[in-house]
Amino acid sequence: MVVGLGSGAASGLAVQYLGTRLRRGSLTGIVGIPSSVICASEAEKAGIKVGSHEEGAQIDFAFADADVIEEGTLAAVIGRGKTESGQPSFIQEKGIVESADKVAFIIDNDKYVNGIEGSIPVLVKSGNWIDTAEEIDDLFLGDAEVWRRPSIGTAGPSGGDFPLVTKEGHHILDVIFTTPIQDLGKVAEDLEKIVGVVDHGIICNTMPYAVIASKGEVQVLDRKSSVIPNT
Repeated sequence: MVVGLGSGAASGLAVQYLGTRLRRGSLTGIVGIPSSVICASEAEKAGIKVGSHEEGAQIDFAFADADVIEEGTLAAVIGRGKTESGQPSFIQEKGIVESADKVAFIIDNDKYVNGIEGSIPVLVKSGNWIDTAEEIDDLFLGDAEVWRRPSIGTAGPSGGDFPLVTKEGHHILDVIFTTPIQDLGKVAEDLEKIVGVVDHGIICNTMPYAVIASKGEVQVLDRKSSVIPNT
């Protein structure tokens, strides 16, 4: 199998587990497609053969940490974590996830919610970022604030004197929702219509599994079983 390897704490544990199974001989023939430089290093240390997404191999299965998942649809948000200037954005991980035949998002129980709030990271072209930010601000007026992510220092509307520039040469806008989002897929659709938007951290065009960890229990859900019973 060709396996897309996500980034994050839970994905790191999954990479270690794959490596253990390979060393024991209970798994063979695994090629990992890492979503970041750190992930590639962890995979190699674990003894996983590493390939490249650019090589075009069909990915059979991918897993990734999600920042939050929308209850019911299992649409996910990634990319809220810190990105260093000069480093790839979340766009690589999103590309791996969306091209995989099967996907599993790994989250804590409190990140599986109905009515998502907080940041939706949006990758924008750097040349006209102000116009793009203003259009996004108008679109979600009263529901969200738009801040340009800084490379150092405190975040704010302009990103300060040191705005983050990704390896692809883009800025990241954090569209911070203070009003719960009723339909994450609609937000994605609206963002994609705006000139200057390159991509965003919403993944809603897959049929994923959600691996949800709570104290003493792990649940695996798909869209048919996407409501966790009250306990």
